[in-house]
Amino acid sequence: MILFCSVMDQPDPTKHKYKEIKIEESIFKKIAENDMAAFEKLYHLTERSVYAYALSILKNHEDAMDVLQETYLKIRGAAHLYKPMGKPMAWIFTIARNLAMSKLRLRNKTENMQVEDMENDLSFSYVSDNEDKLILQAALSILNIEEREIILLHAISGFKHREIANSLGLPLATVLSKYQRGLGKLRKHLKELGVQE
Repeated sequence: MILFCSVMDQPDPTKHKYKEIKIEESIFKKIAENDMAAFEKLYHLTERSVYAYALSILKNHEDAMDVLQETYLKIRGAAHLYKPMGKPMAWIFTIARNLAMSKLRLRNKTENMQVEDMENDLSFSYVSDNEDKLILQAALSILNIEEREIILLHAISGFKHREIANSLGLPLATVLSKYQRGLGKLRKHLKELGVQE
């Protein structure tokens, strides 16, 4: 119940239960040299985060999975262009965001997507709990894009607010504000649906 716990409870930031993603920047050099073990390591370290980020933009599981795969293909092809700056996830998120935005421009169905379509979609591969699915559906339908990005990166991927701010290029105060505003919207929506705290 990852999402449910994160939305209903205010976690103590000093007791973050998710492991922090640590990426050595030298991994991109190895990937550029066609080191498949390094590529697989990067994929397994970051796939959930990239999926959550793509889903927060696209609001569609299949499209998010497409962007997830395209992101890693781009990383593999462009690893030699990576410049160490201490922010490998920001580089990965930039690739994922560009691909997601391209996909959005190519289709208009996201704007017309009904929540019922997601209720019938059993393919949310990273979300198995029914309450988590309800919260995810609420997040996708009632939050704006930045609120979705921040909440899903925090709840699904376990990023700290400071890491989200760095990755998205936003001030920490903005991330915290949007996170709190989004949680308020979700709490209100879930209360209206009768979900117990």
